[in-house]
Amino acid sequence: QVQLVESGGGLVQAGGSLRLSCAASGGTFSRYAIGWFRQAPGKEREFVAAISRTVGQTSYADVVKGRFTISRDTSKDTVYLQMNSLKPEDAAVYYCAASSRVIRVSTYFRDYDYWGQGTQVTVSS
Repeated sequence: QVQLVESGGGLVQAGGSLRLSCAASGGTFSRYAIGWFRQAPGKEREFVAAISRTVGQTSYADVVKGRFTISRDTSKDTVYLQMNSLKPEDAAVYYCAASSRVIRVSTYFRDYDYWGQGTQVTVSS
């Protein structure tokens, strides 16, 4: 089964940028659709972005559309989440997740079977 490790979180000022990475190991990377979710204190887990098994299809939450970009590098078994124009409301723990059941993309967290440990994103105003 695949293992996921997120990195790239940190503290950034509002309007700034961060790039999160989700490195996969232990599985055939191309078999998995990948999603990014986030959870802020006291709030439910929220879909952020997803990318299909093969490069080409992506999906974004409306609140990040136009600011965030998801991509995958199959040579490095890594998915990235480029986050620009960050807002204080983007602050959360960001998780990547993998699914071999999702054919294209899914915004539903229960469709994903494997999860990373999360990386904290803090945005100061």
